[in-house]
This record gives sequence, structure tokens and C-alpha cells, in this order.
Amino acid sequence: MNDLGSLVQQTADRVAGQGVGAVVAGLAGGTVEIRGAGRTGPGPAGGPPGPDTLFEIGSVTKVFTSLALARLDLAGAVTLDEPLADLLADALPAGVTVPAKGEQPIALRHLATHTSGLPRLPAGMLLPALFTPHKPDPYAHCTPKWLLASLGRTKVRTTPGRGFRYSNLGAGLLGLALAHRAGGSYEELVRREICEPLGLADTVVTPDAGQAARLAPGHTTGGRPVPGWELSGLAGAGALKSTAADLAVFLEAQLAAGTDDDSPLGPAVALTREVRHRVNPFAWMHLGWLGRRLHARQGGHLQIWHNGGTGGYRSIAAFDPEKRVGVVVLANTRRSVDTPGVQLLRTLQTAQG
Repeated sequence: MNDLGSLVQQTADRVAGQGVGAVVAGLAGGTVEIRGAGRTGPGPAGGPPGPDTLFEIGSVTKVFTSLALARLDLAGAVTLDEPLADLLADALPAGVTVPAKGEQPIALRHLATHTSGLPRLPAGMLLPALFTPHKPDPYAHCTPKWLLASLGRTKVRTTPGRGFRYSNLGAGLLGLALAHRAGGSYEELVRREICEPLGLADTVVTPDAGQAARLAPGHTTGGRPVPGWELSGLAGAGALKSTAADLAVFLEAQLAAGTDDDSPLGPAVALTREVRHRVNPFAWMHLGWLGRRLHARQGGHLQIWHNGGTGGYRSIAAFDPEKRVGVVVLANTRRSVDTPGVQLLRTLQTAQG
């Protein structure tokens, strides 16, 4: 696609015009273009962002967590239908059990497809989140110990597997449980199962000194700097930081699944998309990813995606495995990047015929 670079640059310019800085990656026909726009912050210290600038990616972390689940399932370390309680049996505080509703226990696939029936946030977090939405890192106190103890106060709202209910708590518990089974931290799990096979050097929970120097500081929509989020025990729900360059490689692996036998994560990527839970007549959940098919008058294209947001960042990663196109949009501002990201994806889908 001859004008891929200009389309990517136009999107970056549009997003940066809404906030502080942005980096956009576009993938089409085996070509990748990454362009940045704006500045990472005001003043001489805020330079232009580029392919190796780190951003908090928020809930895009969830697709990494679910891919790690698929990897461990294929390795025989867990199964998709294994109860969460089995993984956490020796980690729960005395007297605390994993909540349940009816005879169906919460299984790992339920956590990855948001069908566990768990609430969106841990017990005791909803009201603070509603009344102090700009509080620095509202998840700071959610240590693994606190999170597991909170299960004693948590109620399952629907029978697991029955209905879709987006849950940061569920995704966080999935990351925590997988790391516990693997015998390490969530960051170590993602590094071993995903980053090392794909060569992702800048996808981390805790940046080293060199990466921290390349981390764009987060900002409100009005341009005020805000501190980052760590998410502690809920790391699997949104703690990763990454770059457009790394996420472009990650999307290339998604596009290669089923077409490239040499893709290191091909079987695991395929497994994430084999699981499909209907959300509504127009959309569904894979393991980690949301999917939808556009109406015929909109081209009938397939879109698989996830967005993310923390206190001072917004992100979206989206792709079409049929047209083999994808986009990544990262910005260090609180304003949504969903619309420009999806519009770029639709433009690339249409251009591919």
C-alpha cells in the first residue's frame, strides 16, 4: 500500500492534536509503518514520540494475559476449564474461598471472556472509583494479599459462562492465578510466554532505567501531568507498558496465525480465537479480544480489537485477519483514541479490497 505511511501519519497528527503526543502503527500487506506526532510533554524535556517511546497500554494488557493462558493450556500447565479455585487453593487467606453461584465454578476461560459473573472492580472499590475518578493510581492498594482477601466480600452476579460482564477484577485474578501456577510474577510470565518468543524487548510492567527514560508521562485531557498506574495485584488487567514497535510485532503474530507455520505463538493465537462467546447480535468475545463483523453496507469486514486507558494514557490495538491489516494507536493523554484507530483500520480494510 503506497500511501500507508501518509495514512498513519494523518492519524497520528489527528490524535496528537487532541492531546499531548501519539504514536501510530499501521500494518497492511506485510508492510509496517510507524509514525509519531506531537510531543511527550511541554517544555524542552518533552521530545517527539517515536516507535520506541513507552506508553501505559491499560486494558490492552488483557490480550497478553489471555494469550499466556492459551500458551499454558497448550503446554499442559493449566486447562481452559480448570476452576480458578484450583490455582489459588494454597494462596487464599484462611477462611476465604473463591465466590461461586450455583454449581458452575469460575473457570479460567470465564475470566478471559468476561463471563465469570464477577463485578467490574474488587469489593470496596466501586464508590471510590466513582467519586474520585482522578485519584492517582486507584489500584495502588490492590496488592495480591488484599485482592485475595477481598474475595471473601465478593459476590458472583450471574452463573459463570452465562452472560458477559466486563471485569477488571476477573482479568486481574486470571493474571495472578496464572503467575502463581507458573511459580513467578505476572511480568515474568508475560516475558517468558510472549515477549521472548516474539522478541518484544519493551513490553514490561516495571521499566528499567533506559526504558523509564523513554516512557511518555501521562496527561489529562487538559494537558496536566498525572502519575502512572501500577495496578499491583491486578497487573493482568492493565499493568503493561509497551511501544508501537513492540505492539506492531504482536499484531503481526496475530495476523500470521493459521498462515505461517513458523510463527512461534501461532497455535496459542489460534486457540484464543477458537473460543467465542456471544456478547450481543453484533459482537463476541474471544480469549481476551473483542470481535465484531461490520454490516454489509459498511463493507462486512471483520474487526478484532481491544482498547485501554489508565490515568493519563489511551490505547487501541485492532486488526482484521482476513484482510491482514492492523493498527495500533498510543497516546499519553486521557482522551479516547478509539475513533481515529477504528477509522484507520476501516480505511486499510477498504483499500485491501
